[in-house]
Amino acid sequence: MPKYFTLLLLCMLWLGASAQTWEIGGSVGGTGYIGDLNTNNYLKPGGGYGGVFIKRNFNPYLAIRLNYVYGQISGADSTSSVQQLRQRNLSFIDPLKELSMVLEFNFMSYVPDAGKNKYTPYVFLGGGITGYAPRAWYNGQLFSLRYLQTEGVAYGSKTLVIPFGAGFKYNIGGKWTLGAELGYRYTNTDYLDDVSGVYKGVFTNDTARRLADRSGEINGGVNIGTPGSQRGDLKPRDFYSFFGLTFSYTFVTSKCYY
Repeated sequence: MPKYFTLLLLCMLWLGASAQTWEIGGSVGGTGYIGDLNTNNYLKPGGGYGGVFIKRNFNPYLAIRLNYVYGQISGADSTSSVQQLRQRNLSFIDPLKELSMVLEFNFMSYVPDAGKNKYTPYVFLGGGITGYAPRAWYNGQLFSLRYLQTEGVAYGSKTLVIPFGAGFKYNIGGKWTLGAELGYRYTNTDYLDDVSGVYKGVFTNDTARRLADRSGEINGGVNIGTPGSQRGDLKPRDFYSFFGLTFSYTFVTSKCYY
């Protein structure tokens, strides 16, 4: 991802050439996931994340932010309230590495340690790229599901994402800001969880066959999946989310806009 980071940073410098403040910070919190193993609970936690960002503030309302986030999402049919999904018995964990750039808009004029407002809600929208690698535990070992091609599909290791969300920031003292943020990512893949379409009929090895249909592990050795029958929810895209706290320091110059 270094080449993407360099390109986005150059874009930020070009766009922010006339701005007066830089801001650096970090974030930490939980992750969520919406896909074939969690179809409708948008707030169901699935792991944790940590990140860093650098921001260029154009004025008290508008900024552009470059983010790097590392987190993990997960899902398991065993936690579902739907009996049919529990019988399917699939599970996964997926480490995510996201690099994104978002445009951030404050609803109130906000300049730490200088503006009249101590807080503001805000929204953001942007674009980015995320590296992903779904895995599953089996017999005490962690297997990469991409290489096993459990559905006979050769999908990639990166996906384009559209980050969007909202937050609330508060000036806790001096040039320090503490915030709370909820952001969703619309992805360009349906394989964050390695599940999408139908059960495959022929496998290259026994491990792939066993991880493609794990229903027999809880159904007395009888698998419910038959070749060509539905395995995923057949929706075209997966989502994931980050929700947590942000903290940052703003370098307000003598030529600032306040």
